Amino acid sequence: MGIFARLATLIKSNLNELISRSEDPEKMLNQVVLEMETQLIEAKKQVAVSIADEKRLAKQAEQELANAGEWERRAMLAIKAGDDVLAKEALSRKKEHETLGNTYKDQWQKQKAAVDSLKTALRMLNSKIEEAKRKKNVLIARKKRAEAQKAIQETMSGLNNVSAFDTFDRMAGKIDQLEAEAEASAELHEQYSGDTLAHKFSQLEATAGADDELMALKRKMGVAPPEPPKAPPPQVRAPAAEIEAEPEPEISKSEQDELAAALAEMEAEEQKAQARMKR
Repeated sequence: MGIFARLATLIKSNLNELISRSEDPEKMLNQVVLEMETQLIEAKKQVAVSIADEKRLAKQAEQELANAGEWERRAMLAIKAGDDVLAKEALSRKKEHETLGNTYKDQWQKQKAAVDSLKTALRMLNSKIEEAKRKKNVLIARKKRAEAQKAIQETMSGLNNVSAFDTFDRMAGKIDQLEAEAEASAELHEQYSGDTLAHKFSQLEATAGADDELMALKRKMGVAPPEPPKAPPPQVRAPAAEIEAEPEPEISKSEQDELAAALAEMEAEEQKAQARMKR
């Protein structure tokens, strides 16, 4: 029973104080559980020995009582044979075996009660160790969670440091300076290499197609005047002597309005192009 008392003391004295120690709680908990399991193995061995003793006492009691029965049978044979002296000796031997058998039986009953008690204590001890394992897992999980929270807080403290944000602002200023220098270098390169005019014309050519598509869509939607009619190809005039002068066809008022709108649109497009070139 001493081993169970030591295990109970081990459970009570270690699990409740491990977190407050300076050692690593996880390693200490694993070590304590390992010691408990080792002690449990030793306790099982002692219980197994006690069970073996119980069975041995039971067999000895049974054997002695059987021997007593056998000597009683022999005493009966001696009586039938008319030999009372031999019968008395047989009864005397029977009594010795019977007394020894009763002694073994009494020891067996006591050992059986002790074994039953040991089995109960062993089951309780095993339950306590399993509970200690579960508690160990909970404590280790709490330890890891606390370590994670501590690491997060330390990281947040580092981010809250003013110097870290000053570094970001300083690097952003340097990058702005580099971008400005790059733009200035490109502008100087265009001015001194004669590419400015070509660049403006390339921009004009790139946007000309988009302007035409926009005007075509507006005409399709009816929010812009219709496209002016294309001018007829020039005709070759015959000499005055060979053909008679034909009278010029009269232009209607609607055609005059369309031509005026087309001219105005063309002038507006030219003004836009000149303004883009000036830029």
